[in-house]
Amino acid sequence: MNPLSNILLNHGVALALSLSSSASANNAEAPKAIHEMPLDEHRVYTVPVSVARVTTVSFPTPIAAIDAALVTTDGKTAGLFQLAHQPGTAFFSVRSLIKDATTNVNVRWNNKTYVLELKDSAAPVLSLIFQPPPDPRLAASNQQTPVTPVTLLSTLDMAKAYPVLKESQPQAVIEIAYVDHRAKPPVMDHGHFHILLEEAFRFDAQDTLVFRVLLRNTTDSELRYDPGSFMLRVGEQRFNASISDASGVIPPNKDAVAYFAVTGTSSGGRNDLSLQNDFMIVLDAMATPNPDKSQPSSKKGNK
Repeated sequence: MNPLSNILLNHGVALALSLSSSASANNAEAPKAIHEMPLDEHRVYTVPVSVARVTTVSFPTPIAAIDAALVTTDGKTAGLFQLAHQPGTAFFSVRSLIKDATTNVNVRWNNKTYVLELKDSAAPVLSLIFQPPPDPRLAASNQQTPVTPVTLLSTLDMAKAYPVLKESQPQAVIEIAYVDHRAKPPVMDHGHFHILLEEAFRFDAQDTLVFRVLLRNTTDSELRYDPGSFMLRVGEQRFNASISDASGVIPPNKDAVAYFAVTGTSSGGRNDLSLQNDFMIVLDAMATPNPDKSQPSSKKGNK
């Protein structure tokens, strides 16, 4: 039988009695031996273990691989620590073999490596439970980021630079949701002009959606519009633009690029709009008035 299993069996009754007694005598001590924490691949976790106790380390789902130095898995090979792990399981157990020993164990989980530093200790952790790392988008949604004009300008700039940042600095845009419609953009027909939705971005912390649209003039006249008059419809909901970057002019029979954003709701709450919605974009545009050349010129004198 595996020596580590022997320890588990030999000390099982004593541990059960000890836990039962301590739970009734002093509940405050229990959390010291049982720890729960989120996974972070950029952190080194110090795990105190001991000769007379077994420490079990649990991951959210099965572990892919474990690499360690000076660790034995069979009890026969010399090592500073003994580790037991069944492939396909989400946990492993470990104990120290030498006083004051220390080493590291690298655990491969979910395509990332997590580093644990094992240290012999008189006060070991008996159970270390790792939780999945927080979803950055959920974390962003819980943040109450003040939305200021500067913030809105920043969202527009990020949207415009998104393709470049995605390639050169992917971490900078990791929290930005993005949908690319350029291959087959939804078309909103407003008669004398069309609006084509090309790209949509969601900045969750700011509860802001940014849209890149093409304004297509289907007439022989120049069309003018108020750059601040963009409105987004989602079902029965209406959202006025919080900021825009548009020229206000659509040349005859040509396209003009425009960006605009919507933020929150009119009541000051969050809109939490998904980019998977069917969006309708509304804009008022009118033809530029031409000078009336048919007006008769004034005449001097009488015949």
